[in-house]
Amino acid sequence: MSVTHMILIALAGVGAGAINAVVGSGTLITFPTLVALGYPPVTSTMSNAVGLVAGGVSGTWGYRRELRGQWKRLRWQIPASLIGAIIGAWLLLHLPEKVFVTVVPILLILALVLVLVGPRIQAWARKRAEASGNGADHVSTRRMVAVVLGTWAVGIYGGYFTAAQGILLVAVMGALLPESIQRMNAAKNLLSLLVNIVAALAYTLVAFDRISWEAAGLIAVGSLLGGFLGSHFGRRLSPNALRAVIIIVGLIGLYRLLTV
Repeated sequence: MSVTHMILIALAGVGAGAINAVVGSGTLITFPTLVALGYPPVTSTMSNAVGLVAGGVSGTWGYRRELRGQWKRLRWQIPASLIGAIIGAWLLLHLPEKVFVTVVPILLILALVLVLVGPRIQAWARKRAEASGNGADHVSTRRMVAVVLGTWAVGIYGGYFTAAQGILLVAVMGALLPESIQRMNAAKNLLSLLVNIVAALAYTLVAFDRISWEAAGLIAVGSLLGGFLGSHFGRRLSPNALRAVIIIVGLIGLYRLLTV
């Protein structure tokens, strides 16, 4: 590997780590970079998933304060993410790549719409909860089940491809939970990290020789730094600014997915 390629991959890792901490679609930087440098798509996906675990750790740590008070719900979401990730990793190893190339843009469009209308859905849900005699922050059993099932479905997607899973998670939680976007972002970082860990372990155990460990290592170093930077600045964004960043990055990612 040339020095130029090493620098490009490491810089892509920094960008991906930062974006993952704030938005959750950093794969849309590292994946195309590896493909452009000549790595096969499946090798790129696996190497990217392994490398971005480090960025997930630093990003989750940076948002640790926003995770407080969410464990009652996360105790159900975490197993859902882990089970989904195992299924998704299995699918990547057994299904043709063209399947997710078709599905990903559709899911991303849906997620961006949900992120955009999330505040209105939350306001409607609060009014219904208050009208039924519950507090504005009440989450019904039906909605909790929907959150867990949505988390499970995003886990499958994340274990399969990883790109933009954070946007999907924020969209699902934003449509169903009376939480601030920063707190949802913290939960997203943790759940995405767990999905990436499961996927990385599965790829390592089953397809060790198909991973480019040089590329994975460079992405890991870059994303570790990027995760710290992203969480530091992302936590300071206002809800509207953070939502705008998510939509802008999502649209850029959608364009790249449709044109790569």
